[in-house]
Amino acid sequence: MPSTRDIRRRIKSVKNTAQITKAMQMVASSKMRRAQMAALAGRPYASLMNDILAAVSEGSGDFSDPLMEKRPVRRRAVILISTDKGLCGALNGNLLREAARFDKDTTVYVCAGRKGSQYIARVKRQLAAEFTYKDAPQFVEARAISKFAQDLFLKGEVDRVDVVYTNFINTLSQKPETRKLLPIGELTAVEAGVVGDPAPGALKKSDREYLFEPGAAAVLGNLLPHYLNFQVFQYLLEAKASEHSARMVAMKNATDNAKQLIKDLTLEYNKLRQANITKELLEITSAAMAMG
Repeated sequence: MPSTRDIRRRIKSVKNTAQITKAMQMVASSKMRRAQMAALAGRPYASLMNDILAAVSEGSGDFSDPLMEKRPVRRRAVILISTDKGLCGALNGNLLREAARFDKDTTVYVCAGRKGSQYIARVKRQLAAEFTYKDAPQFVEARAISKFAQDLFLKGEVDRVDVVYTNFINTLSQKPETRKLLPIGELTAVEAGVVGDPAPGALKKSDREYLFEPGAAAVLGNLLPHYLNFQVFQYLLEAKASEHSARMVAMKNATDNAKQLIKDLTLEYNKLRQANITKELLEITSAAMAMG
């Protein structure tokens, strides 16, 4: 049975842990709000780009591009967007299970985030490249990832490129999803923002009239790489918002559990202290009665 000193030591240790988890919860909450605002800020740009893409694709006629070439899928590349740190609940576990469902022999991985690359190395799968991205993702980081995937596809080293990331639905819900990046099939609207329908919708035709120079097909050919870069950038934003949200919830649960543990230990300490006092009183009373 533990002594009162052992219980006091445990209470102090749990209180220190609760202070740390509370601080991490507040930091994650602040970062989550910034990540969500950054994703929402891209909506006006995405809306205008979708209008232009709809107009260009309508006026391009029988347009073809190497990025749109459909081939039998013999080899596949998967862009795995994970976190750099843990302590975010089941976020990485669910994401890595989604990434592991691809065939081991015909799939190469392009990892963004250390947790993903560590997992791929641990299970001895093929790692083509590893990228890092900041706490506030930058477009140049997304462009580097997208450019590497495009090069793999254009060189014929892979026949399809998918993206596995965590879609931010709300503070309590983050869902691992797989989206096709290449080849580009029917152009779809880029979802900008971390709230709403997780599936990208079809492009809506705009009422505006655009005049393209030198031509719609030439403009579309130059616009497609940027379209892919922006898609990867949006996935990074959603993954980062999911990470901070999951970490905030996990740290809140850890803090609540620590507080409950402190209550239980305090109750046990008081019971033990009361039992010791009662035992001492009985000993004193017994000694007094024995003496006379």
